[in-house]
Amino acid sequence: MINPGNWNKVKPSWISRQSKMKSVNYTFILPIFISLIANSYPASNFNDIRRMAELGDTVAQLNLGNSYYTGEGVPQNYNEAAKWYRIAAKKGNPVAQNNLGMMYSIGIGVPKRFIRAYVWSSVAAAQGNDQAKKNRDLVSRELTRAQLARAQQMAQRCFESDYQDCGR
Repeated sequence: MINPGNWNKVKPSWISRQSKMKSVNYTFILPIFISLIANSYPASNFNDIRRMAELGDTVAQLNLGNSYYTGEGVPQNYNEAAKWYRIAAKKGNPVAQNNLGMMYSIGIGVPKRFIRAYVWSSVAAAQGNDQAKKNRDLVSRELTRAQLARAQQMAQRCFESDYQDCGR
């Protein structure tokens, strides 16, 4: 088991150590793995989860995103994971919002966009998601003052629009 305090020492191989951006503390990557365990439907198969997701169940949408993210039960597909996280995020699921923010922060399944990462982490944090608060604060270190001000305005607009106007 990885001790979160040692996360920087065991970065996944797909994270470039030659990055030109500021030094990033990669502890914000870990929450997606925690959410995979905390929000699964016991004894449900993929087809049942997909059917519930298509009917609008946000936990099923989150879990469908998790399935595509990990490749469990389906071929791994980060684009599909982001799609289902976005659907659940727009319905107010704070775990999906945080996961989508994480994906934007590292550029998996979506383009790397720190402002969007901040927006999604911020709205999840506003709903009491403690990990999202940490992620938002870590991502904010990657933004200039002007970018941070813009991200905060976008997060406010996202929250006030019931997650419909979040910069896509």
